[in-house]
Amino acid sequence: MFFHQKELIQPVRVGQPDARYGTFLLEQFGGATGELTAALQYWVQSFHVEHAGIRDMLQDIALEEFSHLEMVGKLIALHTARIDQTAVYDAPLFKLKGGGPHFLDSQGNCWTAAYINEGGNVVRDLRANIASEAGARQTYEALIHASNDDETKKTLTHLLTREITHANMFMKALDSIGKLTDPMFGTVAPDETVKLVFNLSRGQDERGLWNEAPDFEYVVDPKAHGGIPPAPVNADDERPVETKSNDVGSHFPH
Repeated sequence: MFFHQKELIQPVRVGQPDARYGTFLLEQFGGATGELTAALQYWVQSFHVEHAGIRDMLQDIALEEFSHLEMVGKLIALHTARIDQTAVYDAPLFKLKGGGPHFLDSQGNCWTAAYINEGGNVVRDLRANIASEAGARQTYEALIHASNDDETKKTLTHLLTREITHANMFMKALDSIGKLTDPMFGTVAPDETVKLVFNLSRGQDERGLWNEAPDFEYVVDPKAHGGIPPAPVNADDERPVETKSNDVGSHFPH
Protein backbone atom coordinates (compact mmCIF):
# COMPACT_ATOMS: atom_id res chain seq x y z
CA MET A 1 0.00 0.00 0.00
CA PHE A 2 1.30 3.44 -0.89
CA PHE A 3 0.42 6.93 0.20
CA HIS A 4 1.64 10.04 -1.55
CA GLN A 5 2.29 13.11 0.56
CA LYS A 6 1.84 16.19 -1.61
CA GLU A 7 5.03 17.84 -0.37
CA LEU A 8 8.48 17.52 -1.85
CA ILE A 9 11.03 15.72 0.31
CA GLN A 10 13.39 18.69 -0.24
CA PRO A 11 12.82 22.19 -1.69
CA VAL A 12 13.14 22.65 -5.46
CA ARG A 13 13.63 26.13 -6.86
CA VAL A 14 14.89 27.59 -10.13
CA GLY A 15 16.24 31.11 -10.48
CA GLN A 16 16.37 31.37 -14.27
CA PRO A 17 14.44 28.78 -16.33
CA ASP A 18 16.42 27.22 -19.16
CA ALA A 19 14.53 24.76 -21.36
CA ARG A 20 17.74 23.56 -22.99
CA TYR A 21 19.11 22.67 -19.56
CA GLY A 22 15.82 20.90 -18.86
CA THR A 23 16.77 18.55 -21.68
CA PHE A 24 19.95 17.64 -19.78
CA LEU A 25 17.91 16.97 -16.63
CA LEU A 26 15.87 14.33 -18.46
CA GLU A 27 18.91 12.06 -18.03
CA GLN A 28 18.04 11.71 -14.35
CA PHE A 29 14.32 11.23 -15.00
CA GLY A 30 14.13 8.77 -17.88
CA GLY A 31 17.78 7.86 -18.38
CA ALA A 32 19.82 4.79 -17.49
CA THR A 33 21.23 6.30 -14.27
CA GLY A 34 18.03 8.14 -13.40
CA GLU A 35 15.85 8.05 -10.32
CA LEU A 36 13.11 5.89 -11.89
CA THR A 37 15.64 3.19 -12.65
CA ALA A 38 17.02 3.25 -9.11
CA ALA A 39 13.59 3.29 -7.45
CA LEU A 40 12.32 0.28 -9.39
CA GLN A 41 15.63 -1.58 -9.11
CA TYR A 42 15.83 -1.41 -5.32
CA TRP A 43 12.11 -2.03 -4.84
CA VAL A 44 12.08 -5.19 -6.94
CA GLN A 45 15.30 -6.44 -5.32
CA SER A 46 13.66 -6.24 -1.90
CA PHE A 47 11.12 -8.92 -2.85
CA HIS A 48 13.67 -11.76 -2.74
CA VAL A 49 15.80 -10.67 0.26
CA GLU A 50 15.33 -12.84 3.36
CA HIS A 51 17.38 -10.56 5.66
CA ALA A 52 14.71 -8.32 7.22
CA GLY A 53 17.08 -5.41 7.83
CA ILE A 54 18.49 -5.35 4.29
CA ARG A 55 14.99 -5.75 2.84
CA ASP A 56 13.79 -2.76 4.88
CA MET A 57 16.83 -0.72 3.79
CA LEU A 58 16.17 -1.44 0.11
CA GLN A 59 12.53 -0.41 0.46
CA ASP A 60 13.40 2.78 2.32
CA ILE A 61 15.93 3.79 -0.31
CA ALA A 62 13.55 2.85 -3.13
CA LEU A 63 10.88 5.17 -1.72
CA GLU A 64 13.44 7.95 -1.31
CA GLU A 65 14.40 7.47 -4.96
CA PHE A 66 10.75 7.91 -5.95
CA SER A 67 10.84 11.14 -3.94
CA HIS A 68 13.95 12.17 -5.86
CA LEU A 69 12.19 11.36 -9.14
CA GLU A 70 9.51 13.81 -8.03
CA MET A 71 12.17 16.44 -7.32
CA VAL A 72 13.81 16.00 -10.72
CA GLY A 73 10.41 16.12 -12.40
CA LYS A 74 9.57 19.37 -10.64
CA LEU A 75 12.96 20.79 -11.58
CA ILE A 76 12.34 19.94 -15.25
CA ALA A 77 8.87 21.49 -15.06
CA LEU A 78 10.29 24.72 -13.67
CA HIS A 79 13.02 24.88 -16.30
CA THR A 80 10.51 24.35 -19.12
CA ALA A 81 7.92 26.80 -17.78
CA ARG A 82 8.86 29.28 -20.53
CA ILE A 83 9.07 26.84 -23.41
CA ASP A 84 6.90 29.18 -25.53
CA GLN A 85 9.79 31.67 -25.43
CA THR A 86 12.44 29.11 -26.33
CA ALA A 87 13.80 28.63 -29.85
CA VAL A 88 12.98 25.17 -31.21
CA TYR A 89 16.66 24.25 -31.67
CA ASP A 90 17.34 24.95 -27.97
CA ALA A 91 14.94 22.32 -26.63
CA PRO A 92 13.28 20.35 -29.45
CA LEU A 93 12.04 17.55 -27.15
CA PHE A 94 9.95 19.95 -25.09
CA LYS A 95 8.85 21.91 -28.13
CA LEU A 96 7.30 18.74 -29.55
CA LYS A 97 6.08 16.98 -26.39
CA GLY A 98 5.35 19.98 -24.16
CA GLY A 99 7.00 21.15 -20.96
CA GLY A 100 7.62 19.10 -17.88
CA PRO A 101 9.26 15.68 -17.49
CA HIS A 102 8.91 12.77 -19.91
CA PHE A 103 10.21 9.21 -19.77
CA LEU A 104 13.09 10.07 -22.07
CA ASP A 105 16.80 10.60 -21.58
CA SER A 106 18.69 13.70 -22.68
CA GLN A 107 19.00 12.27 -26.21
CA GLY A 108 15.30 11.52 -26.59
CA ASN A 109 15.60 7.75 -26.00
CA CYS A 110 12.64 6.17 -24.21
CA TRP A 111 13.16 4.73 -20.73
CA THR A 112 13.45 0.94 -20.75
CA ALA A 113 13.36 -1.75 -18.07
CA ALA A 114 16.65 -2.99 -19.53
CA TYR A 115 18.28 -0.27 -17.39
CA ILE A 116 17.30 -2.16 -14.21
CA ASN A 117 20.09 -4.32 -12.79
CA GLU A 118 18.79 -7.06 -10.48
CA GLY A 119 19.48 -10.74 -10.35
CA GLY A 120 17.87 -12.47 -7.38
CA ASN A 121 20.98 -12.66 -5.17
CA VAL A 122 21.42 -10.14 -2.38
CA VAL A 123 25.23 -9.93 -2.68
CA ARG A 124 25.11 -9.53 -6.43
CA ASP A 125 22.35 -6.92 -6.16
CA LEU A 126 24.02 -4.83 -3.46
CA ARG A 127 27.21 -4.71 -5.53
CA ALA A 128 25.21 -3.67 -8.59
CA ASN A 129 23.55 -0.97 -6.49
CA ILE A 130 26.90 0.54 -5.51
CA ALA A 131 27.71 0.87 -9.20
CA SER A 132 24.28 2.39 -9.87
CA GLU A 133 24.78 5.02 -7.19
CA ALA A 134 28.23 5.81 -8.59
CA GLY A 135 26.76 6.31 -12.06
CA ALA A 136 24.01 8.59 -10.76
CA ARG A 137 26.49 10.60 -8.69
CA GLN A 138 28.68 11.13 -11.75
CA THR A 139 25.68 12.28 -13.80
CA TYR A 140 24.61 14.74 -11.11
CA GLU A 141 28.14 16.14 -10.98
CA ALA A 142 28.10 16.68 -14.75
CA LEU A 143 24.71 18.41 -14.45
CA ILE A 144 26.01 20.69 -11.68
CA HIS A 145 29.00 21.70 -13.79
CA ALA A 146 26.69 22.42 -16.74
CA SER A 147 24.39 24.75 -14.76
CA ASN A 148 24.67 28.48 -14.17
CA ASP A 149 21.67 28.61 -11.85
CA ASP A 150 22.50 28.57 -8.11
CA GLU A 151 19.09 27.26 -7.03
CA THR A 152 19.30 24.39 -9.50
CA LYS A 153 22.82 23.51 -8.37
CA LYS A 154 21.68 23.49 -4.73
CA THR A 155 18.98 20.92 -5.51
CA LEU A 156 21.35 18.80 -7.58
CA THR A 157 24.03 18.91 -4.88
CA HIS A 158 21.52 17.47 -2.42
CA LEU A 159 20.65 14.67 -4.86
CA LEU A 160 24.35 13.96 -5.46
CA THR A 161 24.88 13.79 -1.70
CA ARG A 162 22.14 11.21 -1.25
CA GLU A 163 23.77 8.97 -3.88
CA ILE A 164 26.90 8.93 -1.70
CA THR A 165 24.82 8.10 1.38
CA HIS A 166 23.05 5.23 -0.37
CA ALA A 167 26.31 3.78 -1.69
CA ASN A 168 27.67 3.85 1.85
CA MET A 169 24.55 2.07 3.14
CA PHE A 170 24.90 -0.66 0.52
CA MET A 171 28.57 -1.10 1.44
CA LYS A 172 27.69 -1.38 5.15
CA ALA A 173 25.00 -3.95 4.32
CA LEU A 174 27.55 -6.03 2.42
CA ASP A 175 29.97 -5.70 5.35
CA SER A 176 27.28 -6.89 7.76
CA ILE A 177 27.06 -10.22 5.91
CA GLY A 178 30.82 -10.49 5.40
CA LYS A 179 30.75 -9.78 1.66
CA LEU A 180 32.20 -6.29 1.36
CA THR A 181 35.70 -7.52 0.49
CA ASP A 182 35.05 -11.20 -0.20
CA PRO A 183 34.64 -11.65 -3.98
CA MET A 184 33.10 -15.11 -3.63
CA PHE A 185 29.42 -15.75 -3.09
CA GLY A 186 26.82 -18.32 -4.09
CA THR A 187 26.83 -22.11 -3.67
CA VAL A 188 29.29 -23.20 -6.37
CA ALA A 189 32.95 -23.39 -5.29
CA PRO A 190 35.53 -21.91 -7.71
CA ASP A 191 38.12 -24.08 -9.44
CA GLU A 192 41.91 -24.12 -8.89
CA THR A 193 42.53 -21.03 -11.03
CA VAL A 194 40.77 -18.68 -8.61
CA LYS A 195 44.02 -17.01 -7.49
CA LEU A 196 45.80 -16.91 -10.84
CA VAL A 197 46.44 -13.55 -12.53
CA PHE A 198 47.68 -13.73 -16.13
CA ASN A 199 50.14 -11.21 -17.56
CA LEU A 200 48.37 -10.82 -20.92
CA SER A 201 49.24 -7.18 -21.67
CA ARG A 202 52.97 -6.80 -22.31
CA GLY A 203 55.18 -3.75 -21.82
CA GLN A 204 55.82 -1.86 -18.56
CA ASP A 205 53.95 -4.46 -16.51
CA GLU A 206 52.64 -3.09 -13.23
CA ARG A 207 52.29 -4.91 -9.94
CA GLY A 208 49.97 -4.03 -7.08
CA LEU A 209 47.48 -5.40 -4.57
CA TRP A 210 45.36 -6.65 -7.49
CA ASN A 211 48.01 -9.17 -8.60
CA GLU A 212 50.35 -9.79 -5.66
CA ALA A 213 50.62 -12.50 -2.97
CA PRO A 214 49.04 -13.71 -0.78
CA ASP A 215 45.73 -13.16 -2.56
CA PHE A 216 47.03 -13.78 -6.08
CA GLU A 217 49.61 -15.82 -7.97
CA TYR A 218 51.08 -13.78 -10.84
CA VAL A 219 51.75 -15.78 -14.00
CA VAL A 220 54.43 -13.78 -15.86
CA ASP A 221 54.42 -15.86 -19.05
CA PRO A 222 51.05 -17.65 -19.29
CA LYS A 223 50.65 -20.62 -21.64
CA ALA A 224 47.55 -21.91 -23.37
CA HIS A 225 46.28 -25.24 -22.00
CA GLY A 226 43.14 -25.76 -24.04
CA GLY A 227 44.66 -27.22 -27.20
CA ILE A 228 43.45 -26.56 -30.73
CA PRO A 229 39.64 -26.65 -30.82
CA PRO A 230 37.98 -29.05 -33.28
CA ALA A 231 37.05 -27.66 -36.69
CA PRO A 232 33.43 -26.60 -37.06
CA VAL A 233 30.96 -28.72 -38.99
CA ASN A 234 29.37 -26.57 -41.68
CA ALA A 235 25.82 -26.85 -42.85
CA ASP A 236 25.22 -28.87 -46.03
CA ASP A 237 24.68 -25.81 -48.20
CA GLU A 238 28.19 -24.57 -47.32
CA ARG A 239 29.86 -27.68 -48.72
CA PRO A 240 30.89 -28.13 -52.40
CA VAL A 241 28.42 -30.21 -54.39
CA GLU A 242 29.80 -33.54 -55.59
CA THR A 243 28.48 -34.50 -59.07
CA LYS A 244 28.70 -38.13 -60.24
CA SER A 245 29.68 -38.66 -63.86
CA ASN A 246 26.79 -41.05 -64.61
CA ASP A 247 24.30 -38.42 -63.48
CA VAL A 248 25.36 -35.95 -66.15
CA GLY A 249 22.48 -35.18 -68.47
CA SER A 250 19.98 -37.14 -66.44
CA HIS A 251 17.92 -34.03 -65.86
CA PHE A 252 17.66 -33.12 -69.55
CA PRO A 253 15.18 -34.60 -72.07
CA HIS A 254 16.55 -36.96 -74.75
